[in-house]
Amino acid sequence: MKTFRQRIRLSINNETLQTALDNNTERRLNGRAIAFASIPDWRERRQRAHAIRADVIEHLDEYLAKFIAKNEENGVIVHRAKDAADAIQEILNITRHATRNTQHALIAKSKSMVSEEIELNHALEKEGIEVVETDLGEYIVQLRHEKPSHIITPAAHLKKEQVAELFHEKLGIPYTVDIPTLTATARKVLREVFLTADIGLSGVNFGVAETGGICVVTNEGNARMVTTLPPVHIALMGMERIVPNLDDLSLMLSLLPRSATGQKLTVYTQLLHKPLTGQQRHLIILDNGRARLRNSPLKESLYCIRCGACLNACPVFRELSGHAYIGSDLSIAPYPGPIGSVISPGLLGENYVQLAQASSLCGACKEVCPVDIDLPKLLTRVRAGMATADGGRRTVDNAGAGLSSSTRFGLKLFACVATRPWLFALSQKFASLGTFLLSPFSRWVRLPAFTGWGYSKDFPRFAGKTFREKYQSKPVVEVNRSTSKSAKSLFASIQSNTLPLADVRFTTELTALGGHVISTQNPTLAVIQLLKSRGVDKIHLEPNTLDEILLQAAGIDFTHEPDPQITVGVTNAICGLADTGSVLVVDGAGDPLKASLLPEIHIAVLKSSNILPSLPDAMPLVKNASAAVFITGPSRTADIEMTLTIGVHGPKEIHVFLT
Repeated sequence: MKTFRQRIRLSINNETLQTALDNNTERRLNGRAIAFASIPDWRERRQRAHAIRADVIEHLDEYLAKFIAKNEENGVIVHRAKDAADAIQEILNITRHATRNTQHALIAKSKSMVSEEIELNHALEKEGIEVVETDLGEYIVQLRHEKPSHIITPAAHLKKEQVAELFHEKLGIPYTVDIPTLTATARKVLREVFLTADIGLSGVNFGVAETGGICVVTNEGNARMVTTLPPVHIALMGMERIVPNLDDLSLMLSLLPRSATGQKLTVYTQLLHKPLTGQQRHLIILDNGRARLRNSPLKESLYCIRCGACLNACPVFRELSGHAYIGSDLSIAPYPGPIGSVISPGLLGENYVQLAQASSLCGACKEVCPVDIDLPKLLTRVRAGMATADGGRRTVDNAGAGLSSSTRFGLKLFACVATRPWLFALSQKFASLGTFLLSPFSRWVRLPAFTGWGYSKDFPRFAGKTFREKYQSKPVVEVNRSTSKSAKSLFASIQSNTLPLADVRFTTELTALGGHVISTQNPTLAVIQLLKSRGVDKIHLEPNTLDEILLQAAGIDFTHEPDPQITVGVTNAICGLADTGSVLVVDGAGDPLKASLLPEIHIAVLKSSNILPSLPDAMPLVKNASAAVFITGPSRTADIEMTLTIGVHGPKEIHVFLT
């Protein structure tokens, strides 16, 4: 515990770190509050989400069997890995078959917490395989030879000056603290990685048992790149990340981005069913202690959807950052914060049980959890030595791990008193009497300085009656529930009467995200006008989207094949979502997925009649698609000092021609 305490003190005394953490926390919490204000029923939603996750974990074997069968039916090669060594070996085998020479293999990798858990990069690099992180934050920490400090924002502990110095040293650019310039540099360097990688490796946010779909969400577009461009895609997934069907996926997606980044929907929400043409897809489903955790008192931690909200809300994490969460062997835990203090020891053992002491048990983590995990309860179980082994048949003898012997004795004494009502009541009487006697002299009676009493705190005055005595003497007041119901009905009525038209709301939402909506009777002529204004004379065009004869007459050349040099891609939008300003693009002739990804400018043609209210209404449209993506604005990042920057790996602009 001494080294853990030392790391904590270093973090607290690091002014640069504290500034970076304050910036991250304030913006994340404010963004979350604003995003959840758009769904007044969010409390009901998270209760439903909790029930879904509980059902999945309770019947995990059945859901996994269905999910695997559907994937195999879809042409995906499925691998089961019991531990980290198994998963690494599977990836090595796939790499050898894909490249025939691992010494020159290049893997483009998008953010995956499971890969951090199994220390994948280190294992692959030992075999001579080049692994490049493509998420901007992950790329930054990889260049610094560090681990991520946050589940969602890997470089949250850094200031722009540190990133500027890093890029100057490692990438050879002139020193600059201009964040758009730093982001553009990363885009340029990593674009070559995407285009030349032998393998793309991604995580999995959710697996859909009903369809075998793999859902991957990202804002920058890097996950789309690694799942779309390389000839081989490997998806690495924790076995618990299942939802039963697309309706349940919609519910989770209404909670995850709001909790994680304060967005109604991430920029790119992919749903992958079948490998793309000419592509091979492997799905590795990892156990690595999850089956054991499922049979332990910490089972509820498997409900987590990795949004990171509990980290932002935790007053302890907000002062430390993820790098302070270290094990007894000084290794940094793959999962920090409140949830990490449960699942790190739960999955990886006694080395990390001391992390549960880094919590005030204030309940802020439970309050913000989108699936209502009772984290304070789980943290107390870890403290009590319930990080179990051997499938839950015995408990590890680590109760109070990380505490001094005097603290352990004090807690045992308190437990002895607190679990006996008569003794607890008696102790309260004696405590009250003691404060009554000492309070007049509290400025002169000083206990040891670390307690604060007599130095910065006064002893409280005697209360007279205990809380229980006061409570029992009060009459019970009945709440008029009909009034609250009437208020809810009135609110719902006001909402329904003021709801704007679908196309107006769609336009408002997309414009707020930096997109452009152009209403037109003739989309081809309107697109030609935009292209001419930009000096563009060649585009990547999805067939049957624009009048190709008119394009040729206007001197606009086009191709149905991907070309990284083309700056404009034009696709059809299957539908739009009014409440998020999203458009749906599905795989098909002319590579619309690449046309909406590779160019700097994405143009989508959308019929006004195809604007739907929200994500659940659009899910039937993706059920039979081999691959689909909901696009919500231009690509973006906030990985450097939480400063929003438009245009990372995906398009810098999106124009929707509404017809």
